[in-house]
Amino acid sequence: MPDRDSAAAGLLAGVSAFLLWGIAPLYFKLLDGISAAEILAHRSIWALALALVILALIGKLPDFRATLRDRKRMRTLALSTLLIGSNWLVFIWAVTSNHLLSASLGYYINPLVNVLLGVLFMGERLRPLQWLAVSLAVIGIGHELWQFGELPVVALFLALSFGFYGLVRKRAPVESLTGLAVETLFMLPIALAFLAWTTSPTSNLLTNSWELNGLLLLAGPVTLMPLLLFNIAARRLNLSTVGFLQYLAPTLMLVIATQLFGEPFDETKLVTFAFVWCGLMLYSTDALAQRHKERALRRAAI
Repeated sequence: MPDRDSAAAGLLAGVSAFLLWGIAPLYFKLLDGISAAEILAHRSIWALALALVILALIGKLPDFRATLRDRKRMRTLALSTLLIGSNWLVFIWAVTSNHLLSASLGYYINPLVNVLLGVLFMGERLRPLQWLAVSLAVIGIGHELWQFGELPVVALFLALSFGFYGLVRKRAPVESLTGLAVETLFMLPIALAFLAWTTSPTSNLLTNSWELNGLLLLAGPVTLMPLLLFNIAARRLNLSTVGFLQYLAPTLMLVIATQLFGEPFDETKLVTFAFVWCGLMLYSTDALAQRHKERALRRAAI
């Protein structure tokens, strides 16, 4: 019973995490009219403040301080900061500039990018279905290039930056919350300097309405809550289940983009997405088959 309860709690946490990531564009759309750079500055400041409070409450501040003294981990986290900071900036820009469909495509592509990065940097080998899955995604992107004469730059940037971010973070043995606190700490001087330098009328909290300031402060929970829920899910669920849940976020983004934000989803976009969806179906099928195979081998060994 405890194991079943733990798995149920993990599933609830995982679904909640990806639902929150999926509806995050609704929050950023509320800040329409504020530049992506300014929103990113507030996001990094208030995420850091909330992360430090949570670390203090759970007794993890010593881990945070130990990480700050570890030069090797700090160098790795400096690189991960560059990757996640640029990913956040482009994602916010995509939402506020009516390119949420491109962001959705990017996060659909991301699992397949992770597979390729594993081959290139981790010495992993692709199984036949994985090769076919990646090939279908490439065909979908090629179709977009053929139709419009340009690559889906936003989608590819989000997929690649988040993929490389995951790869870099694997090389820094730091808990997610501690790592995020360090990354936002790296962003802090740039964020403060930007807010001091910019001529934007909303950069000064003292002259804003309390409603706007409340929305800006909400950037902290919007950033941290899904991450904390994801960590709970990752500890209690197997990787294949988490892998399936990750499709919730881009699916919600797709629905929000087309049904609420009015972004056009024409035949060309449909074909591109269809190739990527087919690739993801094959990728998921292969992951399930591999999981069953590993289970059977473990049982045979026992």
